[in-house]
Amino acid sequence: MAKEFTLGKNERLKSRKLIEQLFSEGKSFAAGPFRVYYFISVAANNVSSSSFNVQFGTGVSSKNFKRAVDRNRIKRLTREAYRLQKLPLYDKVKEKKIQLNIFFIYTGKELPDFKLAKDKVAVALKKLYNIVDESAAAGT
Repeated sequence: MAKEFTLGKNERLKSRKLIEQLFSEGKSFAAGPFRVYYFISVAANNVSSSSFNVQFGTGVSSKNFKRAVDRNRIKRLTREAYRLQKLPLYDKVKEKKIQLNIFFIYTGKELPDFKLAKDKVAVALKKLYNIVDESAAAGT
């Protein structure tokens, strides 16, 4: 049962093509120190049950954080906060039979602690949940 809280290789947004599509065609919103980019598309019919309908990525600007150690820490905190709170969004996306790509960019100026990251990621995921619900109802 603990398996569902993982953030596996298939759930990570790594494809350069998908990332470019996300930033060029996708939409975005701000949630606290995060800027969240998302792209919703219709899931392919030939998708096997082992592939995921939600893919996630995160990034931090080197302009705000010069040291790679700080950037990596923020990305780790963001991934962990996402991993622990992703299940309701995954269920909604699976129910609506769509593909969702998400990218979180940390835009804050100071190093966050885990509590702040978890709270702000929760706000962003709740907003994404509502967007997925509305877009599926609108027929996107």
